[in-house]
Amino acid sequence: MTVNCPSGHPSTSTDYCDVCGLPIPAGTPAGSTDPAASAAPAAAAPDTSATPAASGAAPAGQLCPNCSDAASADALFCESCGYDFTTGTMPRPASSLDLSSGPARATPPATPSAPAALAEWVVERWVDPDWYAVQQSDDPCPSPGLPTVIPLTEKSLLIGRPSRSRGISPEIDCGDDTGVSRRQAQLTTDGQRWWVEDLQSSNGTYVASAAGPLPETPIIPGQRQELNPDDRVYVGAWTRLVVRKATPEEQAGQV
Repeated sequence: MTVNCPSGHPSTSTDYCDVCGLPIPAGTPAGSTDPAASAAPAAAAPDTSATPAASGAAPAGQLCPNCSDAASADALFCESCGYDFTTGTMPRPASSLDLSSGPARATPPATPSAPAALAEWVVERWVDPDWYAVQQSDDPCPSPGLPTVIPLTEKSLLIGRPSRSRGISPEIDCGDDTGVSRRQAQLTTDGQRWWVEDLQSSNGTYVASAAGPLPETPIIPGQRQELNPDDRVYVGAWTRLVVRKATPEEQAGQV
């Protein structure tokens, strides 16, 4: 006695199809065909008149009863949804234990990030009462103290005051000195020497030696001026900048 599976295959087994492995509904009469299978195009039925080797045709296919995607006749699983054609069940969902077991499924170790480059140079930002005294600023001068040490990690750095609306974020922030322009000056280096260039600032950029008097003439805007090791840069109402080599302790503190 034979029965027809839902895909129309004749099967001597009454629980699973001998051809495609689909479960056969209980009570299917012998030699009968499932109505859904009867409505399928005749071309979907396998050609049993010749083997694939003899005719050169591809193996007859089957439809997945779970997602209706086509699969080859000898497929054990549906490639789309994982339906098991042999047992008629869906695959077991992966658990956290499955993901963590075995070298093939283990999470690859995180790639260590490259260490941050150490700054060989720093700039000291001071409050200079002597410079403030000759600027005649209406703003009160902050109390002088220890300098703010800023690592110089780029070859070109902006001196100025930040502005969120204009998208200005200077590397050498002089935001507390309102006499400093938003884009006051630019510091550049070749790794050994440093230059300063005024960027058409409102109050000018001044350079003078530490051993000499306070400068009275600003540098020419748009022209770079090389800084000597003992030079100081004056901007705003009270800001004095000194570019120097970083100490080992300062480099260690950057790690």
